[in-house]
Amino acid sequence: MKRVITYGTFDLLHYGHINLLRRAKEQGDYLIVALSTDEFNWKEKQKKCYFSFDKRKKLLEAIRYVDLVIPENGWEQKTTDVKEYHIDKFVMGDDWAGKFDFIQEETDAAVIYLARTPEISTSQIKKDLLGS
Repeated sequence: MKRVITYGTFDLLHYGHINLLRRAKEQGDYLIVALSTDEFNWKEKQKKCYFSFDKRKKLLEAIRYVDLVIPENGWEQKTTDVKEYHIDKFVMGDDWAGKFDFIQEETDAAVIYLARTPEISTSQIKKDLLGS
């Protein structure tokens, strides 16, 4: 069984997120999503989510491509997660290209950056809703 992991906040879930999750799942048999906690988002990114961690987790668990949702509590846990969950492929959107190449050096997992769905983003949705 090939195990895949991806990370994200997945606030204001949209079809770009679904595309990323579908394509991540196509990389293997079992997809783990490490979901940023509210505390991590605020402490490390100064980002407040519209939906709480528990609600975002339930949304992700309802998606057929997702097999397991775990909390992301900090940047440093990625290498530990890859080892603990016996991950074969670490997948992120290409806006992170190059930033997680160290995972490939520190573990047996391949690092893959997938192209984002270009016309949609949570940031764009927020801007559109504010009318700017």
